[in-house]
Amino acid sequence: MSKLILTLDGTVIREFKIDKDSISIGRKHGNDVQLNDLTVSGRHALVSTMGENTYIDDLGSTNGTLLNGARVSKSILKHGDTIQTGNYQFTYFREDTEEFEPTMFLRAEIEDTQVISGAFSPGNDTRGQPLAGVRIINGPLAKKVLELRKSFNTLGFNGVKLAVITRNNDGYTIAALKTSKNRRTNDSPSVNGKPIATEPSRLNDHDMLELAGTQMEFFYFK
Repeated sequence: MSKLILTLDGTVIREFKIDKDSISIGRKHGNDVQLNDLTVSGRHALVSTMGENTYIDDLGSTNGTLLNGARVSKSILKHGDTIQTGNYQFTYFREDTEEFEPTMFLRAEIEDTQVISGAFSPGNDTRGQPLAGVRIINGPLAKKVLELRKSFNTLGFNGVKLAVITRNNDGYTIAALKTSKNRRTNDSPSVNGKPIATEPSRLNDHDMLELAGTQMEFFYFK
């Protein structure tokens, strides 16, 4: 099944499975994906599936719909394409595409809701502490930078959570999550080439993370 990965300022917010003929995106209530953002039109765009193909349609929005940085009215979607509506981005993934399987994700642990707000802030216990992020090195999201603002951020693939990055008062730690759903031994996450333990370990500036073939660099924003 195909899906859309919603991000804001490089942070993964939520995944939406494309499990029906069309998914509407817009600011108004009644859209399948409602974005609380004044740069998004009431009825902004439509993702529709016909046969084996999925399309993005702009619905006459004020600020337009961008596909890989170019304004479009209607276009077929390919695996890894990026759609922008207002300040938000969606990355299109086809799970039957072998080249980029398995699909890696980094997800901030936030309230599960269809209404997405533009207001994000770190937890009170970490306010004022240095902010870190991960930079993806390879794969369809190469060069993307994901901020680790939330107290808990999970890493995984195909919906299976494999590790958690925790933001503390004195920095960040990472720990493996127990699961029986691994398909291959090399799906297990590692830091600097060593498997991650279930006990939290400190993350240091420029540590290299790897998960299911996806390489990421952990770093502090200067």
